[in-house]
Amino acid sequence: MSAAPAPAAVPLPRLGHAGSDWALRHMPLLATTVRRHAAALVGRRVAMCLHVEPKTAALVALLREAGAEITLTGSPGTTQDDTADALRATGTTVHGRRGDGPAEHRRNIDRVLECDPHLLLDNGGDLTVAALAALDGGGLHELIGGTEETTTGGLRIRELPAPPPFPVVVINDSRLKLLVENEYGVGQSVVQGFMNATNLMLPGSRATVVGYGPCGLGTARTLARLGARVAVAETDPYRALEAVMHGHEVGDLATLLPRTRLLFLATGHPGVIGAGELDALADGAIIAGVGHQPWELDSGALAARTASVVRYGSAGDERAVHRLHDGRELTVLAGTRMINLTAAKGNPIQAMDLGLTLQARSLAAVATLPLAPGAQPLPAEADREIAADLLTHLTA
Repeated sequence: MSAAPAPAAVPLPRLGHAGSDWALRHMPLLATTVRRHAAALVGRRVAMCLHVEPKTAALVALLREAGAEITLTGSPGTTQDDTADALRATGTTVHGRRGDGPAEHRRNIDRVLECDPHLLLDNGGDLTVAALAALDGGGLHELIGGTEETTTGGLRIRELPAPPPFPVVVINDSRLKLLVENEYGVGQSVVQGFMNATNLMLPGSRATVVGYGPCGLGTARTLARLGARVAVAETDPYRALEAVMHGHEVGDLATLLPRTRLLFLATGHPGVIGAGELDALADGAIIAGVGHQPWELDSGALAARTASVVRYGSAGDERAVHRLHDGRELTVLAGTRMINLTAAKGNPIQAMDLGLTLQARSLAAVATLPLAPGAQPLPAEADREIAADLLTHLTA
């Protein structure tokens, strides 16, 4: 007797957009997870603030297939307009364009919340903070809770005067995300973005990475593997020790900056490179942002030292060469917005397959589980579920 034929695979949704359909073909973990937990998502209105690019479009397509209603905006300077237009063509409400600045971004956030969401999916804390203001004003009557993608956003939520009165699952608290997406995905895409933006050679270059969390670690490791001479500035002694054990020079900024050619900012904290650090930087240094917010470089301090600026490229991905009053030149890439999104295509698809799977699973957990208010990690059993699924996909 012949064996029964294997069941046919369920077709993936199509957006009619080459980059998004290609990404979706390589995101099996996300498709499996959304379909498994579709019952928790059907009928839910989801307000999203997430980089509008093909991997995000794949997430939106699967959430809509599950029966969720999506309203979306991106972060300033990272929206891919062709992806946004493709989503609009399928009926998704998308606010914003690549050229939007901070004021337009705030308006886009407010417009997203007009959908009166059940769930938030945030990236950097802007949507969550705006939702708290709307709650204080008597709005958002059906809000259950949300998720936050980044370390920057998680810190911002945890530093609020009072915790949100609803659960916020911080995706970057996941051991899986820190390992797979941040260490491996971010390192590759940041260095790729830097190379795209500058067309410079890395072997032999002196690079300093400020911050040795998972994103800084991945960036430093990728730079070193491509032949750069890498130094790390890190205030946490455990992380600094880890950097030493990985073979990097470790020191304080005052020691490292005068010898730095390429500077990567990966702390997530504002004002790390201020007046004193700018004065210490070597002539010709190039500064790139790794963290979510473009605030690690003190733009006011740089402006005070700048005599003139020459800009290359277009808004959002420009190279700004600042000639300082003392004659030095410093180049800032894309205003220190995330170089992997302004000059590359974001994290690799497989890394975002995991990251966005964690987002989808977290939305389902918020919708169905009795979670406590405030910022918190994804429940451990859900994290283990995804780890087991990823292992199955990788070893099949």
